Amino acid sequence: MGNKIRRLKQIRIHREGTDTLVWSMAAIVAVASLLWHAVESSIPFWAFAIVFGGAWAVVLNFYRCPIRYFNGDTERVVVAPADGKVVVIEEVEENEYFHDKRLMVSIFMSLFNVHANWFPVDGKVKFVRHQDGNYHKAWLPKASEENERADVMITTPEGTDILCRQIAGAMARRIVTYAKEGEECYIDEHLGFIKLGSRVDVFLPLGTEVCVKMGQATTGDLTVIARLK
Repeated sequence: MGNKIRRLKQIRIHREGTDTLVWSMAAIVAVASLLWHAVESSIPFWAFAIVFGGAWAVVLNFYRCPIRYFNGDTERVVVAPADGKVVVIEEVEENEYFHDKRLMVSIFMSLFNVHANWFPVDGKVKFVRHQDGNYHKAWLPKASEENERADVMITTPEGTDILCRQIAGAMARRIVTYAKEGEECYIDEHLGFIKLGSRVDVFLPLGTEVCVKMGQATTGDLTVIARLK
């Protein structure tokens, strides 16, 4: 879509986590206050504060929502839809939509990664489909087909269909998808959010130039994972 002036400036809390963080902090403060005033020894108070304060900090990290902007030309570029680690780069038979071979790049998100998802390409949303399923560990190969998932098909300005698949993991129980059928979408915009450990697959045409390696860490909306022909 041409060169754009884009900057990385601030981090905020994702809207999906606001209620969770507020109510959990209120509960922690209430219990800690009770321990401080009702128990003579300070040990229970500090033990509770350290354990649950640390757990709250992990949840806070999980719900971070960085404000990111891809700095460069987005034409034929595919960016990472999520923070995490590349766990799959391989040719697969995609028989649900394409009915031919595709190049699949998968990114696994651990509990400690940001779980916001970004659109991997500029284009128009062709369709959005949600499918119930199992909750296998997200890094397993069968997770892509058997786990609960949300599929977003995007048609690029050049007419190439790209499938982005949000996959629930062993702990993830909620996939949120903001993409709407028929709407234009752009790199830098949020595609959705997945709560707890999970994974995102991107299905690309054969011959696409892959720009990442197995095990490589990715930064959503910033790491270029591929370039279309």
